[in-house]
Order: sequence, then C-alpha cells, then structure tokens
Amino acid sequence: MWQAARRGLKALSRDGGVVPSPNIWYYPDTYELENRAQDVDGEIWRVLDRESPWAGRDVLDLGCGDGFHLPKFAGTARSVIGVEPHEPLVHKARRRVSGSGNVRVLTGSAQRVPLPDASVDVVHARTAYFFGPGCEPGLRETDRVLRPGGVLAIVDLDAAAEPYGRWMREDLPHYDPRAVEDFFERNGFRCHRVATRWRFESRAELEAVLKIEFSPAVAQRAIGDVLRHNGNDDGYTVPVGYRVHVREKPTGLVLPGHSASSSSISPRMP
Repeated sequence: MWQAARRGLKALSRDGGVVPSPNIWYYPDTYELENRAQDVDGEIWRVLDRESPWAGRDVLDLGCGDGFHLPKFAGTARSVIGVEPHEPLVHKARRRVSGSGNVRVLTGSAQRVPLPDASVDVVHARTAYFFGPGCEPGLRETDRVLRPGGVLAIVDLDAAAEPYGRWMREDLPHYDPRAVEDFFERNGFRCHRVATRWRFESRAELEAVLKIEFSPAVAQRAIGDVLRHNGNDDGYTVPVGYRVHVREKPTGLVLPGHSASSSSISPRMP
C-alpha cells in the first residue's frame, strides 16, 4: 500500500476509478497524528501565503482528506470548498468544519471536480493526486474551475531531500525526483523547495506514523535513524523536505502547459 501512495497511484487506476490512499483511508487516527506533526514551524504556509494568497478569495482544497487544512484557509478566505473522493473522509471533514459558515465539503475527484467553470481563485492540493506524469486530467480540470489569474499550488514531498527523501527512494528505487520536477516545469510551474520539521510528542507516535508511510523494513531503518539523532525526552523531530509547485491560470496569452479554453477540457468520467 505504501508504494501506491508514493507513486501517485491514489489518483486513478487504469479503468478510471479512484485508487485507495494507503495511509489516511485505512489509518485515519494515525494520519491525524501525522498531520499534527508536520511542518511545525509553518514553513509551507509561509510559502503558500506568498505564492497563492487566499485571504478574501474563494479556495478549493482538492483531495482534502478529513479536512485537516480547511480551518486554516477558512480563517481569512471568502469561501472554502473541500473535495474528497472517499466518503468516510468526507463525513469526517464535514464534522471538523461544522461550525464554519464559509466552508463546504463535497464528494468528488481531481478528474471531476463538482464545481462550475471559473468558480475559484486558489486550488490547493497537498500530497494528493498530483505526483507528476499521469496527472494531466487533473491539471486540465483545475484549469477549468480556476478563474483567470487564479493559482494552483501543489504541495508534495521532496524525494531529493534528506533524510525523508532517502527513505522514499529506498521504497521506490525507480522513482525519479528530477523527472517529476521536469514534468511540472514543462507544464508551466515554478518550484519552491521548503525545508520543514515534523515533530512527534512521543516515540510511539513517531513509530506509528513512519509505519504507515513506509514498508516494514524501511520504516524500521527510518525509526532507527531518528532515534539516533533524538536522544532526549523533548519529543522527536524529523527533517522533511517539500516541493511547492505553483502556476497561475493565464488572463490573456496562453502559457506553456495551459489549455487555450478551460470550458471544454474536463475529462469524461464513467
């Protein structure tokens, strides 16, 4: 299951169906621990605030999972829509934002977003679907729902950054981080590398999270690496690199990787 996630296969199977996410679908409580541990210094949010500001704008969080990031956007956005294909996570996300009047959570996929053309200003997708070659249908669909001048921001793990990237590459020896970056560059994105820290309150939390992210053998090596560098009782930290890929939808001239017409490019779904 861990291989499917890291290779982006939770996007679509060959017959067009959604492939299960191997972590949050099956281990939602552990994934909640992971979300809380990630980016404790807010480095990704600082990049997003600079490159795709959402204050006063209409935001789509695509592949929102159980809605963990929705409240952050809802604090200043005009409206926030979370889209998620897995019904149990849709229900969890709705419960999480039940007190927020400017947030909705809808069932849908990256290839078929249940929104009208040109209806949002910012699309945020974090470690979901957009992992490089093969995600073109989702890119076309985000172009459809974005207004001219709107921004798509894709956040994914940086497999070239140590040590987390090394563990990823051990599980996926054929994964080529440079090829993924080249794909996004060809499609008109600029890339921002972001160094972050994950911080766990206990060894048990650290071990639980790494065991849903990696194969058993790699998880054990990763746990050992972290423990060798965290010899105190003040929590456990892991350096983790991310890539934030960003592009704007053109307001006039068509840029590389963009479709000239956004109203007719939504892929046909079964």
